[in-house]
Amino acid sequence: MKINAIDLFCGVGGLTYGIQQAGINVVAGFDFESSCRFAYEKNNKAKFIHKNIKELKDGELLSYYPEDTEIKIMIGCAPCQPFSAYSHRYKESESKKEKMDLLDYFGKQIKIVKPDIVSMENVPQLIQEPIFEKFIKTLKQEGYKIEYKVAFAPAYGIPQNRKRLLLLASKFGEICFEKELDQKDYPTVRDAISKLPKLAAGDVDPKDPLHRARKLSALNLKRIQNSKQGGTWRDWDKNLLPECYKKKSGASFGSVYGRLEWDKPSSTITTQFPGYGNGRFGHPEQDRALSLREGAILQSFPRSYQFIEDEKDYAINKIAMQIGNAVPPKLGEVIGRSILKHLERIYDKK
Repeated sequence: MKINAIDLFCGVGGLTYGIQQAGINVVAGFDFESSCRFAYEKNNKAKFIHKNIKELKDGELLSYYPEDTEIKIMIGCAPCQPFSAYSHRYKESESKKEKMDLLDYFGKQIKIVKPDIVSMENVPQLIQEPIFEKFIKTLKQEGYKIEYKVAFAPAYGIPQNRKRLLLLASKFGEICFEKELDQKDYPTVRDAISKLPKLAAGDVDPKDPLHRARKLSALNLKRIQNSKQGGTWRDWDKNLLPECYKKKSGASFGSVYGRLEWDKPSSTITTQFPGYGNGRFGHPEQDRALSLREGAILQSFPRSYQFIEDEKDYAINKIAMQIGNAVPPKLGEVIGRSILKHLERIYDKK
């Protein structure tokens, strides 16, 4: 079978990388962020198309599938900020509201291209949204059999406590995800990053520009020195506490300024992971927050993955945004293997 896939909202290529590792060819990835081009094309055998999905002409995507394609696959993760837990708690910005309809555009392309198999990844909160119900209805009307679940990342080999909505849909019949790992086999922070070179806050590994940690203020250095693995700011001396944490209203922010634990999965890697004060992102032993490379590895990117071409352009916030917003590649592998096993079952019956 000649199987080819297109990745919509591809970002720096986490989903594409995983799908390709599973053995499925991805011909192109589409994204409106041009800054993702280098990482996407450097690490993946696929072409990056700088384009907003809303601007695609009817039938345009079809031209990217090779003529001899026997199985067409469409994968993607519409930007998830509008549906995230954060957006549910806080007032949404106008830019986030504008992204609410991206799933509709994904559905529109499915109706035009009519791929044999569709995969979608997003935040779990999307299930509660009318736009998801509409997406499911579209798939059913187009004749797809659908399977979706909220997956716990460690159960699929990713060393972080991340939950994601995974969806598979097939024109060929029932489709399902591969079996999850037993809890005893969940990967840990130690498994992922313990062998990386030691760093001090503000340092860069001379052999890997991505292994760099943000500098800490004198006060935050004292705070992390007083922090325990899996502990909170409640472990500190009172003179180290921010004023807001001395009030009752600050009691709920227990994971802020925390250290990760070696023998458990990490907390969810967000776009803010290089900041010690932004969550439980302190290194388990070293007095600093996670480096960019450590965050990428905890997202399941291989240690060799390159994000920036010019070493002078290693802006921590920019790269952290790319890493935190990415689909963990190992989830892509799960999706890819699940699709291939499904196709094997279908063709074995024929």
